[in-house]
Parts: sequence; structure tokens; C-alpha cells
Amino acid sequence: MEENERFIIKDDLTYGRGYVYSLQYHIVWCTKYRRCVLKDGIDEELKRYLHEIADEYHFSIIAMEVMPDHIHMMVDCRPQFCPSDMIKILKGNTARWLFMRHPELKKQLWGGHLWNPSYCIVIVSDRSFDMVKKYINSQKSK
Repeated sequence: MEENERFIIKDDLTYGRGYVYSLQYHIVWCTKYRRCVLKDGIDEELKRYLHEIADEYHFSIIAMEVMPDHIHMMVDCRPQFCPSDMIKILKGNTARWLFMRHPELKKQLWGGHLWNPSYCIVIVSDRSFDMVKKYINSQKSK
């Protein structure tokens, strides 16, 4: 993104230079073998790091919850940002970062992979926005 490009958010739409958009995605991905390794403070560290990634790549995290074996996120991003690229960035950066900060995680996972290769991504509509946000935010209370 160009440094001088400005974004204005108005009426749930984001106005960029030459385009207007409202794109939100609900993203879910799991740890390899559904191992419960995202706990005991690692979950909170991971949330902070995911916000850093979002700032670096210029997308917004609207809602997020890190469960012991999976992550739920609702993100808002520019139309130029391919969702599959976003997933690669999120999973790749967080795996590398977590293994560097917590090398003990490799002992709980075979083959040195933190994340399952699959993921789920769903476009969030205006009608489902509040429902999806509430669902994500209530994950830990279930």
C-alpha cells in the first residue's frame, strides 16, 4: 500500500483512493492434530502478535478468540488483499514466531508443524456481522 493512500471509514464502508469497500471474513484454523497448545498465556501472546501482523499488512481485526486448539478471527481487509494470501501470512508468521518464543511446542507436535494445512474462510454479510462477532467473542465462555 502506498504511504500517501488514505482511508476514510463512513457508514460501514471504507473509502480508498478510487474504490469503496466493505469486506469482512470469518477465518478459522486449527493446530496440527488439534493439539491443545495455545494455552497458559500463549493465547494472549498470540493475540497481541496477530494484531501486530494486522497493523503491518493494513487489515483490521474486528473480533478474535484463541482457543487451545484453534483460532477464530473476523477481519476487514482491502479488496486487493487476496484472502488465501492473508491466511498464508497469518499462519506462516505465527508458526515461526511461536516456535521461536516457545520451542517446547515442537515436542507436542510431530514434524515441526504448528498449524493444520486447512482452514475455513467465510464472507460475513451485513446481516450476519453482529451474529458472527458475538459468536467469536463468546468462544471462551462456552
